[in-house]
Formats: sequence, C-alpha cells, structure tokens
Amino acid sequence: MSQEIGQSEERKRKTLPIEKGFPIEKVNEIAAKEGRAKQWYRPIYTMHKWWARRLGCVFRAISLYTLVDDPDQVDVYEPGENGSLSDYTADDIGIQNLIDEVDLTDPDSLWKLYSKDVRVKNKKVLDPFMGGGTSIGEASRFGAKTVGNDLNPVAWFVTKKQMEASEIDVEDLEDAYETLRENVAEDVLQYYRTKCPNGDHDADIMYVLWVKEVDCVSCGHSVPLFRDYRVGKGRYDHDDKYTIRDPTDGSVLRVDDWQSEQVSPATGETFDPSEGNVTSGDYSCPECGQQYGIADAVQEQDGFDLRPYAIEYYCEHCDESGHSKGEVKDYKAPSEDDLERFEEASKEWENSPELHEYVPNVDIPLGIMTDSSAFEGGIGGGHNLLDHGFDQWSDLFNDRQLLALSKILRGIDQLEDKEAREYLLMTFSNALCTNTLMTGYDYSYNKIQHVFKSNSFDVPHEPAEGNPWGAEFGRGTFRSMWDMVKRGVEYAEAPTERYVEDGETVETPEFAQPIGGDFELHCSDARTLEMGDEFDVVLTDPPYYDNIIYSEISDFFYVWQRILLADEYEQFEPTQTPRAESIVANPAQDKGAEEFESELGEAFGNIHRMLKQDGAVVFTYHHAGVESWGELLQALCQQDFEVTATYPINADENKFIGGEAVTFDIVIVARPATEREPISWNSLRRNIYRTAQTTRQRLEENRELSRGDIGVVEMGRCFHEYSKHHGKVERAGETMTAKEVVDEIYGVIQHGSDIGEIDVFLDLLETPDASYDDLNKLSRGTNATPERMEDMRLYRMDDGFKLGTWEDEKRIAYIQSRVGSDEELTDLDKAQFLRYRWELGKSVSEYLGKWEITDDLRELCEGLADATGDDTYRNILESRLSDY
Repeated sequence: MSQEIGQSEERKRKTLPIEKGFPIEKVNEIAAKEGRAKQWYRPIYTMHKWWARRLGCVFRAISLYTLVDDPDQVDVYEPGENGSLSDYTADDIGIQNLIDEVDLTDPDSLWKLYSKDVRVKNKKVLDPFMGGGTSIGEASRFGAKTVGNDLNPVAWFVTKKQMEASEIDVEDLEDAYETLRENVAEDVLQYYRTKCPNGDHDADIMYVLWVKEVDCVSCGHSVPLFRDYRVGKGRYDHDDKYTIRDPTDGSVLRVDDWQSEQVSPATGETFDPSEGNVTSGDYSCPECGQQYGIADAVQEQDGFDLRPYAIEYYCEHCDESGHSKGEVKDYKAPSEDDLERFEEASKEWENSPELHEYVPNVDIPLGIMTDSSAFEGGIGGGHNLLDHGFDQWSDLFNDRQLLALSKILRGIDQLEDKEAREYLLMTFSNALCTNTLMTGYDYSYNKIQHVFKSNSFDVPHEPAEGNPWGAEFGRGTFRSMWDMVKRGVEYAEAPTERYVEDGETVETPEFAQPIGGDFELHCSDARTLEMGDEFDVVLTDPPYYDNIIYSEISDFFYVWQRILLADEYEQFEPTQTPRAESIVANPAQDKGAEEFESELGEAFGNIHRMLKQDGAVVFTYHHAGVESWGELLQALCQQDFEVTATYPINADENKFIGGEAVTFDIVIVARPATEREPISWNSLRRNIYRTAQTTRQRLEENRELSRGDIGVVEMGRCFHEYSKHHGKVERAGETMTAKEVVDEIYGVIQHGSDIGEIDVFLDLLETPDASYDDLNKLSRGTNATPERMEDMRLYRMDDGFKLGTWEDEKRIAYIQSRVGSDEELTDLDKAQFLRYRWELGKSVSEYLGKWEITDDLRELCEGLADATGDDTYRNILESRLSDY
C-alpha cells in the first residue's frame, strides 16, 4: 500500500483509500446531475442560501474513501425499513478486500459502498471553515463525531439548524407554520391582488415589475431607466411570441420579435423594443438626448423614483373555470387600482411604528462590496451599492415589502415554540433573496432573479417585486421556502442517496443513520480554535483569496436574523458580521495576497496542531493556474504537511496541457509530514518526471479520463515527491521555494519528457548493482536511447555491464578526444573531465576560465555528488579551488 504514494519503510503509515485512488468518473457523473437538482438530491443543504457550497456527493465520496480504512471499525447496512446488515463484513472476503483493491487505475471497489448505509466507529472529523455545513453533514451520515466551525454567525446558524433537523418533530413545525399562516397570510396577500383582465374578480400578483426613474440633468424630463422594453418570453399557446411594454402609452403587448421595430396599436408611433434609455452606466434622455451617469444623477437628486410597468398574475378563479393556461397566468399593465393598493400598503407601513422594530433600520457599512471606489485596489466588477441611493439595509425594500416582511417576522416572533421560530426564521431569511428591490426579472425564464446571482450586490434598474407570502406560483416566496425547509428536515431524519447506474439515476430507500448525530459547532476564528490533537480527519473547503467576501454579503441576512436572535445568541449581538478576522483578500481591510497567504498559513498551522499525527486533511480547492498551485503547496508545506494526492472535480480541461490558466475545483489530500531529507533539484526533477510519467501511463491505459483530469492527478503525485523534501531542495547552491518547484512541475506535465541521456545516467548511478535491464527500463518514454548512451561511452558491455564514470578509462578517453578536438562537450563531459584532472592533481583553472559555468552545470555537479556520495563534485567548480 505504501508504495502507491511512494513511501519508504522509514515513512511507513497506513495509506488511506483516497490516497491510492478516487472514483473521479463516478463522482462527476452524479455531480453533473446533482448540480442541476440540489433540492431533490439533498434538500437539507437548500434550506438556506450559502455561497459556493460543494455538492453533497463530493463530500460523501471523500468521506467514504477517507473514513473507511479499518474493516473492524466499519458496519454496512442495507438502506430500507429493516436496516439489515449488508453482506459486506469485516472478514477476508468483505470490506478489507474493497479497501485493498482501491488503486490509481481502478478505484471503484470501495464505490460499491456509496449507496449503502455505512457506519464507522471511533472517527472524529473537523471542519474549521464549515460555511454551509455540507462537509460535516455528510461525515455525520457515517456516524462520525463531527465538529464544525465558522467565523460567520449566519453560516453557524444555518449549519446549526441543518445538524439539529433530524431531532425536530415535523408535525410541531407544521403546526407552527399553520398558526403563522392563519395569523399573517391574508394580511399580507390583500396587498398583492390585482384586477383580473378576464372578468370582474381579483387575481393574485406573482411579480410587479418596476423601473427606476431619474430627472434629466439637462431638461428635467423624467427618464425611465429601461435597458430595453422586454417583459417576458411567450409561453403556453403564445410560446412563439414575446411580451413587451409599449413605451408610447405604457401598455403590454405581444409581438413576434422583441428585437424588431414595432408600431404601437394605440398611438401609431414606431419604436424599437430592444432600444431603451440605458447604456452601460449612463442614461440617454428621450426628450433632449442628454447622456449622463446614472449613479451621479442618483446622488445629485438624493435618490430615484420607482414606477411599476407590468404585473405578472395568476388567477385561481380562471384556473378553476377552465380558462387556458395563457389566460390563467399572464402579464398586464398596472392600473389605477394597482397604484392605489400600493399606496394603501405604504400608508399602513407609515402608520405602524410597532412594525418598524421588525425591519433592519441599520446603516449599510462601507466595504469593498458596497462601495469599491472608496478603496485602493479592487476585486473585479463594480460594487457600488452605496452610490445608488441606499443608506440603510431597509432601503433595499419598498414600503409594501417592508410591511409584508415585518408582519411575517412579527408573526414568527410571537410563536411559542423556540425551535419552530428558528426554522421559520430561516425560511423567512431565505425568502429575502427574492423579495427585495435588489432582484431583477429573468425575461428568458419568466421568473424573478436571485439577489446573489453573482455573489455580489448588483443593483438593477428594473427591480422585480415578488409576492412575499406567495401565490400558487412564483419563485422564492415564503410558502415555497417553507416547503424547502420542511423537505430538508424530513430528509435529515431519513436521508436517501442517488447514484447513476447504466446512465439512469437510482434513489436508494431511506437510511437509518440520520444527519447530525454527535456534533458540536463553534463560531470563531479557525486560527484560535483550541482543541487537542484529536481529529482523524479534517474535511473542509477553505477560503479562496478574494473569491467571495462572505462577511460583507452575509450582512444582508444577518441584519434581519439578529432582530430575533440577538437576545438568544451572543454571536448575533454585534450589528454586523466579523470583518477583520476574515481570511480573505479584501482591500477594505488592507488585506492582499500576502496577508491572505499568511493568515491561511496560520489556520493550517492550527489545523496541524489539532490533527492526529496519522490523520489526514482533505479539502476542496478552487484552482486558477500555476501561481495558485504554488501558493497552496507553499502554505501546506510551511505548516509541516505533505500533499499525498490531488483529484479533479469536473475538470475536463484540455487547456491544462496548453499552458493557459484554467479554473476548476480539486480535491487535495495532505498528511502531517515526516522527517524531510535534502535532495538536489536534479535528482528531484528526475523523480518528479518519472512519477508524472508513470501516473499518466497508468491512467491513460486503464481509465477514461480527459487530459485535464490526468494532469491534476499527476500534479498531486508530483507534489508528494516535493513535499518529502520541502525546504531542502538545492539548485545551484540555493534552496528552491515551493512556487519555483511548481513552475517546473507544471512544465513537466504540460510539455512531457525532457529526460535525456545524462538524466538516465544519474538514475543508473543511484541504482544499486545497475544492469542493462535497468538501463532499458529507465530509458523507456524518455529522449534517451541505450544506443546513444553507448556511443557516449556512458556504459560498456565488454566485461559485464559497467557505467562510464570518471574512473572508467574508455569514458575518459572519449572525453579527452572531444576536448582535444574542440568538439561540443556536454555538462557531464565537463564535470567528469574536471573530476578526473582533480584526482590526478592536475590544474583545472584553464578549463574553468574557458568554459561557461552555467546553473545547469552546477546542478549536474550537485546531482553527481548526491548520486555517488563524492562531495568533490560540489567544490570542483569553485574558481579559487587550489590546484596541485
């Protein structure tokens, strides 16, 4: 087993299945499906938004291949009502065989347990960066004791409710929801009704589409900030049409093509629906043609106006009366009745001071995500929430939304059952994502957008207002979010697993092992966690540079949640989530790449302290090129870890071998490092090349993986070779950094072999009792050939197999003939010739002055010294070396 990852006897340690191989193809096959249907595969993790969640199938597979390493500590049950023991047992024909058979070329033996209810004993798992808690949720399904931590209170609260869900009585939750519905629903829905175009009755509003307006700085004309005049794509019996707004009279029309010029049926005027008044960040006044910056106009006019321009409705009356789908659910222009209904809601809000306690009248803090222009440096994109007229978090909602949301939140607060309050609060918090002025409307799919569709605050000029409680249809309503929470709670108690068999998705019966179990959660800085070396596995997804500024965007949820939680949990006492302690590159905190690397390194140092000496760190990482690899390897090695494997997740990237930057996710396995040994770069380079070559050949011959996938696995094997010598790799008299080595490794993987005759010769010097068979084996797949090496007198066969060292007379005669004729000399020729003269006490100064002493020559001499134990090679190039 230890040979699989290149461990010597002195470095003997139980090799985990995940270090020997990983079923990339199997995982990616499920991941492709789960990624499109998360709420059905694992509804527990869709109860509330968290950013950059890893898929549950990925962490389940990682847990399986990491936790299942000792058959005596594993029980396998068949999913289903009886939960009977499986045929897989700890005897010789069972689990041990599955573990032993995992290797690089065929890792699928253990995969047979993926769909089984597997339990492990005496395993403890930590995630110091748990985020949305997928890692510890999946590890808990194996019966492991789990400890989760995150600095962010929102992540802590969301994960807490996920891990507690299996202990909750669903009927109690349903009773609480019904009480809330009876107390609140109609009071909210009364303001979300509109006159149905098909008769004298009301329909339910699904969405109200609004447009912002500013006054032209030149002529004072009101300018609606339309990018174009689309309303929605046709559907049902109008699926070949488009719904647009007629800018000449404000009506809603169906047309064949929204990008073609149209004639208004009402006014006879011609207009182009694809040409609005907004281009990039500027408006163009339709009256005078003035162009001006929108953000500047908003600031100068102290805000903007809002006007509704379309309503999407659903009519239950028409549905029950047998009307066509296109009549039951459609668009209409707002009427005076609709404007009056909004004004009624606005007045009630203004006259209900008691409800104002249930909205976050809290200032939006200055940060890189709220005003990127205030700081030196950036994180990509324009983040300027504060420049668009929003000062407090409550400004991100209109009066009707604030009235509805405050009524729902007050209703939740009045429930007696604490657990029910918190699960309904989570429902409420998640519904905020589609019930704010920060959401637009997706014309292509006829639905409201998510506030964090791009993991930032993108301010729309045409916001969409959803129905907060919810009609029969509509995205992100409170009632639909409740359905998701309820499904999540039910799943936590009796999870199932979906996998792919013969191209078809199969769902198992319910597992008896729930999510949660024996767990504890912390809300703190990963660098300050204080626990002993007690963890078998650290399973995590650490922060990645400036990818997501969690502390700033999570405030959107936090300020609402703390209204009910500030008195319950100390984590929710501050007015905002922690900023300075966040491990992230954030110009607003004066943190760049150096600070990020340093702080992440500190976190890994603390992780090392909490991990058992034979434990493993397995984590997912977002990769974006060679520099990222170097930073990662440097951080791990500096904290006394060695990388033992890497695997891609959906990394089908041929660019990997083209020298271009690529972006994908990888699984990285690391272990506490054992004693590191010094090595020359020349020797390490050959080890790395042969490791990459062997890995590639085995994968290409035995598995159907893309070149990009294979490259990632090669990289991990090469990292392991380097990890054994970190800080002790010498090249030309200097110690190489991890980043420098990664550059070289990347080149080996991208461009293939540059191993020639001299490299093979060095390998032979390091091979005990080297033979002609060794020469043949070492030459395969390289640029070297036995014939060429024989011509160079690097070996001879006239008296058995003998290497052409400096002591071999035929080798030295070959070199002397080349020196005398001024033929081109290899670095090996030079080094051996100098060594020969030094041994005879002859001067070397003449040749040191004539030959260029390159870094390659210095590296070769170091390699010769390592291979032969002859330290004369290390000093022979010194220009001040005494001559005999």
